[in-house]
Amino acid sequence: MTHLAVFDCDGTLVDSQANICLAMETAFAIAKLPPPPRAEIRQIVGLSLVEAVRALVPQADDADHRRIAADYKDAFFELRTSGRMAEEPLFEGIVEVLDTLRARGWRLGVATGKSDRGLAHILAHHGLSDHFVTLQTADRHPSKPDPAMLLAAIAEAGAAPDDCAMIGDTSFDMAMAKAAGARAVGVAWGYHDVHDLVRGGAQVVASRTQALLEILA
Repeated sequence: MTHLAVFDCDGTLVDSQANICLAMETAFAIAKLPPPPRAEIRQIVGLSLVEAVRALVPQADDADHRRIAADYKDAFFELRTSGRMAEEPLFEGIVEVLDTLRARGWRLGVATGKSDRGLAHILAHHGLSDHFVTLQTADRHPSKPDPAMLLAAIAEAGAAPDDCAMIGDTSFDMAMAKAAGARAVGVAWGYHDVHDLVRGGAQVVASRTQALLEILA
């Protein structure tokens, strides 16, 4: 039996909200639109980029959504290459959780709305590239809560939905887990509150990182 724990990235493994907000504000400025409040930007973290923009400006048309998404990508890349990117720290205790799960025989994966390039960069930066047996991103799958990326992770890891836990900080993660037939484990340190996680389908919510080890025991 293969036990698989699939983690979301932004808001679950790393706190990346500062750069996400900065890049989105830049993209909206280019479009000559008032930037959304940061609280609203945090609510769309986890969606694929065009879907995120669509949620923020539903009155715009598809071409505008795609243009703003492209400007966001350029702004984020410029932050990274110019050295102006804010620190994207791992949440406290995450490395210990990952190492302990691997020592217990769990296989680990990531399912994220980030791009392949963005995910590879952040895992390499934190020395985590070798921790995961499957990496699924928005480059190859429809946006959460569609279960495609989680089902791909399960298949690639050689697991079954019943033996998989999807761990994330948003209602999109929880709904994706439910749609895939996996266990939905919310975390309370990210960008959606506990009420939203439960409404999205969370079966349990970890209040701190070490609680994940108890939940997955």
